[in-house]
Amino acid sequence: MALPLPKDLPDAVAQALRVCPVFDGHNDLAAALRARAGYSVAGLDRLRPEFQTDLVRLREGGVGAQFWSAWVPTSLGPAEAVAATLEQIDAIERLVAAYPDWLARANTAAEVRAAWAGGRIASLIGIEGGHSIARSLGVLRSFARLGVRYLTLTHLTNTEWADSGTDQPVHGGLTDEGRAVVGELGRIGMLVDLSHTSPDTQRDALAAARAPVIFSHSSAYAVAPHPRNVPDDVLELLRRNGGLVQATFVPGYISPAVAEWEAEAAAALTSGPLDFDALWGPAPLPGQSLAPSPAPAWGELQRQLVEWEAAHPRPPVGIPDVVAHLEHLRQVADVDHIGLGGDYDGVLYQPAGMEDVSGYPRLLAALAERGWSPQDLAKLAGGNLLRVLEEAEQAASDPLWP
Repeated sequence: MALPLPKDLPDAVAQALRVCPVFDGHNDLAAALRARAGYSVAGLDRLRPEFQTDLVRLREGGVGAQFWSAWVPTSLGPAEAVAATLEQIDAIERLVAAYPDWLARANTAAEVRAAWAGGRIASLIGIEGGHSIARSLGVLRSFARLGVRYLTLTHLTNTEWADSGTDQPVHGGLTDEGRAVVGELGRIGMLVDLSHTSPDTQRDALAAARAPVIFSHSSAYAVAPHPRNVPDDVLELLRRNGGLVQATFVPGYISPAVAEWEAEAAAALTSGPLDFDALWGPAPLPGQSLAPSPAPAWGELQRQLVEWEAAHPRPPVGIPDVVAHLEHLRQVADVDHIGLGGDYDGVLYQPAGMEDVSGYPRLLAALAERGWSPQDLAKLAGGNLLRVLEEAEQAASDPLWP
């Protein structure tokens, strides 16, 4: 039984997805479930419009493998961050266990292929932020033994050992401690993820890496000069490293006009549109089916944003904006070093035509119209990430994933 293809695909897209389904690098459903469902994984086998992700739309989007993100706020203390990251991992594991006909846990490239052969979506885990390991290689190795396959070195703020792209630099990149973390990731077979990091951190990590690295959800700085995007000189280093940049669709990252609009909204609203740390609430305690939820804060944020947008229309952003980034990434990094990292359920809205995880075929069709071959589309969709995952496994001297 093979993974079913979405219906009514253009020939080039169908050919590509037969070779390799979409293997997306970053999805924040676990955090969204905490914020809005008390970590309940029930009902995700039907359309859930309050989320950007459900199993029905993953199938419609041709998604065959997903890196689920385990994200916790950088404002948490070390012990809290480790505990909350474990809760995120638990939510992902419960999600997979609840839908065995749809999902299969995978840690290796071979297990991803086996999931496809069984008609299921391979589910992998990445931790979004080096603060989650609490400056402990023992914690890092413990996460690896739980099947975590990448670590994003920073999130919105610096760690004690690496500079973030959205904080004031204090280290000038990686410290010696940070280089040791990168070395240990390579030794145990976990991918180094450079999304959210500063360009200096990226350059230092690429110099220290013993295996291909990834950007799980970042786009091209030359197209949109946002600190979450990757400059051209780093893209060239990435190509030499054999790694991968997975283009993200986040409107403020891919459109300078939307980034300016969001900055104005953030200054005007009580809670800025990207202030997700404020929406982090308590997880269910033993004996509780649902935790006291931050849903009212989420709803208030959305209400304020709707009111703001009514008076200040959001600039249009759509598939052509994503295509512009992919064309540039292909030109600089080469087609063998690009992929997709949508960041679904990590942002309030996505580009027109890609509002949820069913939109990948529309993006691939737009690229096919611009002359991308089925072979190139297959590499972009997931073939390149599968290769990088396999090469990290081969480079590990002491792999700790099951």
